[in-house]
Amino acid sequence: MCIGRTEYAPGILTVGPASTQCAVFSRMPESTPKLRIRPARPDDVSFILAMIKELAAYEREPDAVHSNEPSLRQYLFGQGFGRGPCAEALIGEVDGTPQAAAVYFMNFSTWSGAVGLYLEDLYVRPDARRLGIGKSLLIELASIARARGCRRMEWAVLDWNTTAQEFYKSLGAHEMSGWHVWRMDEHSLQRLAHTTR
Repeated sequence: MCIGRTEYAPGILTVGPASTQCAVFSRMPESTPKLRIRPARPDDVSFILAMIKELAAYEREPDAVHSNEPSLRQYLFGQGFGRGPCAEALIGEVDGTPQAAAVYFMNFSTWSGAVGLYLEDLYVRPDARRLGIGKSLLIELASIARARGCRRMEWAVLDWNTTAQEFYKSLGAHEMSGWHVWRMDEHSLQRLAHTTR
């Protein structure tokens, strides 16, 4: 859900009345492309899947994507675990054409005693980069996080993606040194779940 506001940032005018459920980002001067951030809709599922696949290819893991349209539809817009959607998405448009997507979900911190926002994926198509759409998506995500009482927003960045790291640092993010992400894949989960207690 977008936040109704009018804010100024260097080169960006943000206008997003709550009734529109989106934020429109226009860069100065008027001749530059019109940027718009909006909540994803069910008819965006094929675009979101395309963004996930393009991101996987960019991250040198093109065969790692097992998502499909029915699973995205279920977890983004359906019943997920039976309690409603499990994740949400934003679409970034340039001159009315979708060019970027962000997929995120809420988590919880026992230390802060508050919810947080976890950004699973953010991807901007190469032709739309350097227009401000990625920054606009992050601004909207930060606004959503603050409106929901989040005390933090987190995401993962590959160690070789120094361009992204520098971009995130310029926005005030920092690397969590001393922490390593651990994961159990589907096979490990199955094996552990069937282990005798």
